[in-house]
Amino acid sequence: MVSGSGEVAADDEEDSAIYAVVVNKEEQYSIWPIEKAMPRGWRPAGKQARKAECLRYIDEVWTDMRPLSLRRTMDAASRQNPSKKFDTNS
Repeated sequence: MVSGSGEVAADDEEDSAIYAVVVNKEEQYSIWPIEKAMPRGWRPAGKQARKAECLRYIDEVWTDMRPLSLRRTMDAASRQNPSKKFDTNS
């Protein structure tokens, strides 16, 4: 796994299998072994490499963990009422 600081666990560094970085319609990222069929609902994100490199790539590009639908809802709410902040804790 990648920590918030971009560090990869030792066992991920040692994994020599090749993975594809995949992304779903909510713009959430994952990795998938290239020898397996892509799961339904996911598409290639354009990166294939060893596990550690794929995880570092995801750490760089996936900067907003909120699903796309939530980001859109929050953006719409802030445009409708710019003085009121969207409360994510309720």
